[in-house]
Amino acid sequence: MKKIGLIGGITPESTVLYYRILNQLNADSLGKNHSAEVIINSFDFGKIAKLQKENNWNLLNEMMSDAGKSLENAGATCILICANTMHLCIDAVRNVVNIPVIHIADATSKEISKQKLKKVALLGTKYTMEKTFFTDVLESFGIEVIIPDLQERDLIHSIIYDELASGILKKSSKEKHLEIINRLLKNGAEGIILGCTEIPLLIGQEDVSVPVFDTTKIHAIAAFNFSTKYLQEQQQQQQ
Repeated sequence: MKKIGLIGGITPESTVLYYRILNQLNADSLGKNHSAEVIINSFDFGKIAKLQKENNWNLLNEMMSDAGKSLENAGATCILICANTMHLCIDAVRNVVNIPVIHIADATSKEISKQKLKKVALLGTKYTMEKTFFTDVLESFGIEVIIPDLQERDLIHSIIYDELASGILKKSSKEKHLEIINRLLKNGAEGIILGCTEIPLLIGQEDVSVPVFDTTKIHAIAAFNFSTKYLQEQQQQQQ
């Protein structure tokens, strides 16, 4: 594989997941002694969360685009924003780089389409559930999206920022997530999108009776596949 650029620290817990998954994919592909070629530009999540609360997306766009440029200059062949919410800034990054910035919702939509599901539930931060940057992509694939009610969205958001972002895993929080998921299943959800890169720390496929889409893993696999294909094409051109 060629170098993958990660815009990380948003949160550190999810960045660790990305790094672990990419290393495992490369070891599975090339042998256990192999690891991933990764460049990480990591933010202070406290600063990011503060700007999110202040609704200062202009500064967040600037910070994210600067991170994207630094990764490209360091030799990355593609970029991942290691957080669903911060894909609100993906256009700002794409506008300043000449390498692919792989959209987490696009990669997830392709996986859902493979299973021919038409209605899914989306869990994530309030930004992800309430804004349209993720649902617009899903709907462009013909996928209907449902989300938790307002009280449930507040609860999920609080668990993400107050617990999961710091690696705190509570049995009670898992139970609350499963209660919400079960209600969404009763409302017709055929699959569940774990649309926050920290939620897989709490919920897995073994916990749910319908397909679960772990956006962190899906996103990382999409980048690995791209970088592997990129390397193969380079090698063919040199022959």
